[in-house]
Amino acid sequence: MQLRTVLATTTAALTAAACLAATGPAQAAAPVSHACSPSVSLDRFSDALDKTTYDGTFVGNLSALAVDGDGSLAALSDRSSLFSLDAKTLAPKAVVPLVDEKGAALDSEGLVMDRDGTRLITSETEPSIRRYSTDGTILDRLPVPVSLQVAPVGRATSNQTFEGLTLMNGGRTLLASMEYALAGDTAGIVRFQTWRRHHGGFELAAQYAYRTDAAFLGVPEVQALPDGRLLVLERGFTSGVGNTVRLYLADPRHATDTSGVENLTGQSGARLIKKTLLTDMASCPTLGATAKQPQPNPLLDNIEGMAVTGVSKGRLEVLLVSDDNQNAVQTTRFYYLRVRV
Repeated sequence: MQLRTVLATTTAALTAAACLAATGPAQAAAPVSHACSPSVSLDRFSDALDKTTYDGTFVGNLSALAVDGDGSLAALSDRSSLFSLDAKTLAPKAVVPLVDEKGAALDSEGLVMDRDGTRLITSETEPSIRRYSTDGTILDRLPVPVSLQVAPVGRATSNQTFEGLTLMNGGRTLLASMEYALAGDTAGIVRFQTWRRHHGGFELAAQYAYRTDAAFLGVPEVQALPDGRLLVLERGFTSGVGNTVRLYLADPRHATDTSGVENLTGQSGARLIKKTLLTDMASCPTLGATAKQPQPNPLLDNIEGMAVTGVSKGRLEVLLVSDDNQNAVQTTRFYYLRVRV
């Protein structure tokens, strides 16, 4: 090696050593935190289905999720379509149109895949719960208390009725959540109606009351856990600010049956469903997400659907989806959460 080369190499080594002494050893990049709260972490999100179509049907307006018997993911559009998605890739595999008894479209919001393969689906205009076969044929319709029906028949407001739907107690009890309060009830107190399985159908059973964090927050989804507790999603929207989305663990097991209480106005005799905050979704890491309109966190959108896709020793795999309302400034987004309860 020539002397000039040796000197150049030595000088470079001394310079590097001096820089290392001045700055210290190179630091590895800090790991990205996925924690939303001590109880919830966000694994990832996917916008893969945003503004797509399948078999001539817009894939969006998604309001509910459920795991089907074959392991696929069912996604319900509030524009009266039920999609079957690949559970891993989210790729649509089939779509079934839904109609009422007169052939009219539904405002379909809640979804349960029953153990016999039929689909229980709510529409929030009347409101109603119908049972459908796999090909979309109506099999029957569940009774609904008069007070929960839309005015002038009942005390509910159209488009503010049955949103969430879930099976409890090993499939023996069906529960539907009203999105907002009835007329005459205190704003922010919503009713959860149940039905008991009886002779192959469902009959009306107990009703419970749940208080949201604020009057502008509604309940778009509930999911039952094996121990009788519920995951409850609360959601609201403020123009120019964006969405508020919070996930709660709720326990209806010691709540008062409010089916005989005409007006819920905070009376001491009515024990509400107890709840514990698991996370405010605005606290989740963005993981690179972007928003098309103002949001407290660019990850947020109009989150409306939820399904528990896995359970293991008090840890849940939970999938959320946002309803884009077929709006250019909103996104169909799936959120993969891990939840400790």
